[in-house]
Amino acid sequence: MQELFEYSDKLNSPYEAFLFDTNKTNFPVRPHWHYFAEIIYILEGSVIVSSINDIRTASEGTLVVFHPQTVHSIYPDGDRYCRYAVLKFDVNRLNMSNSYSPKLSYILAAAKDDPCADFLFDNSELNAIAIQEIFMSCIHEIDEKNYGYDLIIQANLSTLLVELIRIWRKKGLDTDHISVSHVEAESIHTITEYIDSHFSEPLKVQLLADKCGMSYSYFARLFRQLYGQSCKEYIEFIRICKAEDMLLFTNLDLSYISQETGFSDCSHLIKTFKKLKGITPKQFRMKMRK
Repeated sequence: MQELFEYSDKLNSPYEAFLFDTNKTNFPVRPHWHYFAEIIYILEGSVIVSSINDIRTASEGTLVVFHPQTVHSIYPDGDRYCRYAVLKFDVNRLNMSNSYSPKLSYILAAAKDDPCADFLFDNSELNAIAIQEIFMSCIHEIDEKNYGYDLIIQANLSTLLVELIRIWRKKGLDTDHISVSHVEAESIHTITEYIDSHFSEPLKVQLLADKCGMSYSYFARLFRQLYGQSCKEYIEFIRICKAEDMLLFTNLDLSYISQETGFSDCSHLIKTFKKLKGITPKQFRMKMRK
């Protein structure tokens, strides 16, 4: 079965920029996560995007932010064609110059769980920003790799992120009181890799806390602070993403899928799937295979 974790070479290739054409590249983009932040900008058509238990339609002129360590996917919007630009990058390479400003990685982590910071921006919010020019400049610099290309990409990404953060701040995101220990956050993030690799096994929160060298209560509190949900809820979410993938790309029955994805039985899978997705696994399979 496909693992959700997608490796990114943060050391040698901290930036990626390219165009995605649904007629020319394998599609859909199946559920996955990585340590990079990913931003897409719809140039033509529309797609259905899924991130943090939210499913939305992204049409021409829409920008979508997929946060680091967040499971996300992109599906066709019926039979509609779509072309979009993609930026993927290690947010830790980008730093604010102001000593009083939190690191961008901290701000994105806070935004991921804040209702004031929607992961989707429509065209009306972006009118004052040269979005397409920023994306195309980054794509050109990656393709050419001319002298100083990385500095130009950093400047473009910093400009884009600051503009998006300004929009979030206007909607109520508080960037002035962000204080999560970087070491502790990284320790929690490594656990998500472990969950991804061992999702089909019985996973106890106490075991995961022990692996981080934390008490149960502290681990549970920090996990919720970083991911906006309990560790148990996160494990359920990962298992549902695995089940979603099998429903789309195999003809396996629900009993087998429930066993392979770590659910106690078929009814447990159906109940959890409907709770997170709003429809049953059977309805999901029929809808997405039309």
